[in-house]
Amino acid sequence: MAATPESNPEQPAAQSERAAGTVLITGGARRLGAAIALRLGAAGWDVIVHYRSSQEAAEELVAVLRKMGRKAWALAADLSDPLACPRLIQEAAKLSGGLNALVCNASIFDASTLMDLRAEDIQENVQLHAVAPLLLARAFSELPEARQILNLLDSKISGPDEEHLAYHLSKRMLADLTRSMALTFAPRIAVNGLAPGAVLPADGKSLEQFAALAQEIPMRRTGTPEDISAAALFLLTSEFVTGQIMFVDGGRHLHGKLYG
Repeated sequence: MAATPESNPEQPAAQSERAAGTVLITGGARRLGAAIALRLGAAGWDVIVHYRSSQEAAEELVAVLRKMGRKAWALAADLSDPLACPRLIQEAAKLSGGLNALVCNASIFDASTLMDLRAEDIQENVQLHAVAPLLLARAFSELPEARQILNLLDSKISGPDEEHLAYHLSKRMLADLTRSMALTFAPRIAVNGLAPGAVLPADGKSLEQFAALAQEIPMRRTGTPEDISAAALFLLTSEFVTGQIMFVDGGRHLHGKLYG
């Protein structure tokens, strides 16, 4: 296709060169957070790995990233404390010399149903999954070099999750906040959500239980952390996508939702 006056054949390469920067990943020491950190590190990003209690895992991940030739740091913070959220952004920016992207991944996944749900369950989940990302994003938006926010959601936000109700409600709140942030922070900062499906066994679940989930998925297989990290890299390097929630779940969210 011939280039138009508005297009530039060299633009994709230029965008790729501009895309890498420094990213803070909350809950980045383990599971999907670690997978995203490694994918971004391989793509040229410097990474700040936030952790609450997984210090050893965070420091091991930082060592791997440094061996890849990247700058990397581990920072501890308890995001259940609202005051810790802006402080974490300030420390990350000072430590790295400039923070370009924020990935809100820190999460808990405790069982709760409508009949046994406690007020504390709702408060704990909402603080970590909605309030903390909001406070982090507001502090991040004040940095002159800020350009991308990515919120980790869950593909089950498209329907009920009666076994993890507090978690489910708080992630749906984060989905709404993601769209609000996209409008508020545009045009300087893009904000998107990433909703993983069955890509890792939940703590306490066997590999057999995890594999059985494939029968509920249109693609007839479970996913991998690499599926999620590839999507994260795309969203964090796109310059014309904002306010989107990308479902990476093999189509599982489409059950009963074919027309919206």
